[in-house]
Amino acid sequence: MDVKEITALIVDRLEGCREDILSQWNNPQGTHTRHFVIDGLLPENITHAIYAAFPRDADGFIDQKSFREKKKTLANLEDRPEILRDVTYAMQSAEVVGKVAELLGVDSIVPDPSLYAGGLSMMFKDNFLNPHIDNSHDGGRGLYRRLNLLYYVTPDWALENGGNFELWDSKVKQQKTIVSKFNRLVVMDTNRDSWHSVSKVVVETPRCCVSNYYFSKVSPDDDDYFHVTSFSGRPDEPGKRLLGVVDNHLRNTLSKALQVRRGKALEGTEAD
Repeated sequence: MDVKEITALIVDRLEGCREDILSQWNNPQGTHTRHFVIDGLLPENITHAIYAAFPRDADGFIDQKSFREKKKTLANLEDRPEILRDVTYAMQSAEVVGKVAELLGVDSIVPDPSLYAGGLSMMFKDNFLNPHIDNSHDGGRGLYRRLNLLYYVTPDWALENGGNFELWDSKVKQQKTIVSKFNRLVVMDTNRDSWHSVSKVVVETPRCCVSNYYFSKVSPDDDDYFHVTSFSGRPDEPGKRLLGVVDNHLRNTLSKALQVRRGKALEGTEAD
């Protein structure tokens, strides 16, 4: 199995779910953020192989640890098993990008081969990602963030494990929970009001995800804007909410003042 074969399988699965995808995307349930969920993206044997290629101890992954998040991420796939590179870059192939653009009616989107915002993520017990809106642009500020593609590969993942994907209302008071189910692809709209998060993991098993992001020169709402990844707290975390307001303002001000290519330390990370 190589990147071309994985690409073809993804395109076929997306096309086969055309009506379901359009229905989900155009009529979001439980949230204002447009999104769709596809189960069984790839044959299970391939997904099991992808999961097996993740290091059980997250060797070489980078720790992301703050009040905003606790997780491990990796963007440099050069020395990783081939199947991890293949599935990541299959999502960035012209065929997959084109199929997603066609289905959703999103014009002129491009992938992120530098993995500035994407790559692999692992979450272990007590790891989490607080409610946030993603940074508005790519690293060079030339393109707007448009779509997040999150592919979950841990076998037998269930709601009670925690570590599930969440989409919030604009005031971050109510969420829709989407289980980070094995072999499930979640695609979501990204704009300045698409709050999302990952609940705390409560089991020892690592939650593994392959993340990709698509960009465009066109703003999601035809209005020019810029912001860094902006975090809040959950409804029962007023302290984190207040800290988020201050932290977001400081990082936004600094990023605008520097007017240079942003680094992940300043910008914040996502990899949901």
